[in-house]
Amino acid sequence: MTPELADMAAPTTEALVDLLGMVAYGELSAFERMAADARLAPDLHRRAALSEMAAVEIANYGRLAARLTEIGADPDVAMTPYVGVVQAYHDSTEPKDWLEALTKAHVGDGVADDFFHEMAKLIEEPDRQLVLDVIHDKRYEEFAVTEIRAAIEADPKTRARLSMWARRLVGEVYSQATRVAGQRAALTTLIVTSGGDQAAVQALFRRITNAHSARMTALGLNN
Repeated sequence: MTPELADMAAPTTEALVDLLGMVAYGELSAFERMAADARLAPDLHRRAALSEMAAVEIANYGRLAARLTEIGADPDVAMTPYVGVVQAYHDSTEPKDWLEALTKAHVGDGVADDFFHEMAKLIEEPDRQLVLDVIHDKRYEEFAVTEIRAAIEADPKTRARLSMWARRLVGEVYSQATRVAGQRAALTTLIVTSGGDQAAVQALFRRITNAHSARMTALGLNN
């Protein structure tokens, strides 16, 4: 490989490690949070359901860590840059009850999943499919939507409280995402160069915003 080609390939490799590290830490953090939030469940059936979903998250983490190792990266090193950002998000959005925990996992993680889905389009196989495989599946979405809509139906005042909570969550997600963008130049470069121009980048974030609006509507919450 010529020096010129090496210079072109390095940012792509760095961006891939950054992305897989970000997704891997997201899965590890989701496992820890879901396992803890399961204790907020009002009954054993719901506690078991959330615990099963936590088990899926830790399995996903294992797949991502194995892939990072396979491409010559240290999973711990790849994940470390995101520890402070994710912890800051969770520290500022501690749920007070079961419904807030579900909304946080569905709405907050949903925005992150939308971003990962968009980023997966910018990388090659097999990593593209790996990222798509580990973002949350329909079982979790259906569980959260059913629980939250049932709670709103039982007590319509719940809608306003959870809508405000969801808006706060999304604000925090975007705040921390901006922080990551400022710190991880390789990821930002991947988005810009793959998108082709600023309009394409803006379109990417519009798609994420539209997906969030659709998710809020499905939950029966106000944007």
